[in-house]
Amino acid sequence: MVVRDNNVDQALRALKKKMQREGIYREMKLRRSFEKPSERKKREAAEAVRRARKLARKRALREGNA
Repeated sequence: MVVRDNNVDQALRALKKKMQREGIYREMKLRRSFEKPSERKKREAAEAVRRARKLARKRALREGNA
């Protein structure tokens, strides 16, 4: 991050937005405590289902408008 004109607030806002987009906050939250391998697999499977549904929703919306 580059701070221009001593505008730290703007640089901080941009940094937070970038971290949010990259999923760093989620990663930090997950790493706060130990996650059993079985729980990890379960969570990752649920995330994959969520992603697939979201993609299907977007496709259906796009095809409906086309």
